[in-house]
Formats: sequence, C-alpha cells, structure tokens
Amino acid sequence: MNSNRDWFNFQEDIAQHFRSLGVNAVTNKTIQGVRTEHNVDIYVTSKYLGTNIKWIVEAKHWQTKIPKEKVLALRTIVDDIGADKGFIISQVGFQSGAIEAIKNTNIQLYTFDELILSTKSYVQNEVLETYIRRARLLKIRYFAHKKRIRKDYGLRGELGEVASFSGAWLVSTIFEILDKAKNNLYPIDLTTNMIEKVGSDIAENFIELVQWLNLNLNWLDEKILQAEYQMMKDGVFNPELVNPNLDVQTMEEQFMNMKNFSKNGYSQIIENFLKRRLNK
Repeated sequence: MNSNRDWFNFQEDIAQHFRSLGVNAVTNKTIQGVRTEHNVDIYVTSKYLGTNIKWIVEAKHWQTKIPKEKVLALRTIVDDIGADKGFIISQVGFQSGAIEAIKNTNIQLYTFDELILSTKSYVQNEVLETYIRRARLLKIRYFAHKKRIRKDYGLRGELGEVASFSGAWLVSTIFEILDKAKNNLYPIDLTTNMIEKVGSDIAENFIELVQWLNLNLNWLDEKILQAEYQMMKDGVFNPELVNPNLDVQTMEEQFMNMKNFSKNGYSQIIENFLKRRLNK
C-alpha cells in the first residue's frame, strides 16, 4: 500500500468527482447502521425531486488487486446502513473472486478512470426516473377523462388537425425525449409540433433537458388542473377511477423498449443462432 498522503489524495479525488456530479460527498464519515457504527471512506448522498441517493464508497489505493473479502465486507456495511449502492475504487483492479462476488448485488467495482466514465449517468438516471414517474401520473390523469370532455375543455384537438395543444401528444413526446436522455443521445430534439409550446426546441445537455422537462410537465399539470376546475364548475367532472400504479410502464415506454430491442437485440439473436449452428 502507498503512503497515507497518496491515499488521502486518492480519496479526495474520488469525492470531488462525485461532487462534480451534483451530489454531496463527505469523506471519513461515521454512520450508524442497524447493528453497529461504520467508518466509511466516502459517503455520497443527494435528494432531488423526492429521489434519495445513499452510496458508500471505499477508496483502495493499493498496489495489489482487491480480494473477495473486501467486497463481502462492503456488502455487509451497505446492507446494515441501507445504502442504495456500494463502490470499491481501486488503483490497480480486482481479483477474479471479487468480481464474481458482485454478481446480482448492488456493489460496483471500478478503477478511478472507470469510475469517471461509468458514474456520470448514475445520478442523471436517478433524476430521470422521477420525471418518468411524474409523466406516468400525468398520463393517468389526462386519460381518466373521456375523449369528448378532453376536447371540450381544451386538452386536445380533433384527430388529423394540427393541434394548438394536445396533452396526449405532449406526454408521448415527453416519454420519447426521456428515452433519448436515458441513452444519452444529446443533442435532443424537443419540438412538440404543437402551435402552443413552452421552452426551447433542443437540449444540448442534461441541464437544458431538465429545464425543458420542468417547464413542460408543469405546463401539462396546469392545463389539466385548469380543465378539471372548469369541469367541476360545470358539473361534468367524472373521471374514470384508475389505480395510479406508477411502477407500470406506459405503452409509449414499452414501444420504445421494443424499438431499442429491434435495433440491438435481433442482430444479437441471429448472431447467437448462427454460432450455435456452426458449433453443432
């Protein structure tokens, strides 16, 4: 192992990387678990739009590869604390037993360079998940009203015409944009093809995307709320009772999953089939 100074710098570099992702990263933190206290190298936390992130990070500035025992020890700490993920960051890598021990667990093993490449999307995907759930909720609220009611109260236009505003079209566009964001396909086209609109027409990065999502989800929420208020005044507020299970994917999400599979999955299936035929 290297000197304490080298380890300290290694730990601080890791913590600073997490801070650059927009989360809190505290070094040398003592945390009370269910069974006992734990001293962890780096404690990463964040709360954004109701999403709580709690990660434990161990910095191993060793000249040898990390063994399986260190992975098992971290798994125990993560379970006792109730953390979402555990990370071991190594200077030189990991023994095969350590790599095997993380299968089907919430433990991640990285060198520092691998950490930088791999974790940029972690926090972003946690945030995107909150937007996905909110879009699911708004879709449920929107389609709880009959088609004629939605048209009469300004939530949609006639089929085939260019809509001034369409909640169905907007929420479908939002799901498509969220799918592109999850796959990091920037710049992302944000045009909705409606006469009314809020926000920019393109997102060059995650920050610009979040601004657009906030504007448009709030806008859709406001449109539905205003329409429902008027329905109540007119005595026609009679939405269908729907179980708001936000863990269930929408048809838009399922369709995009199929599209993503068709791009990558079919070719892989054919490749595997041909390999099996050749090996017979």
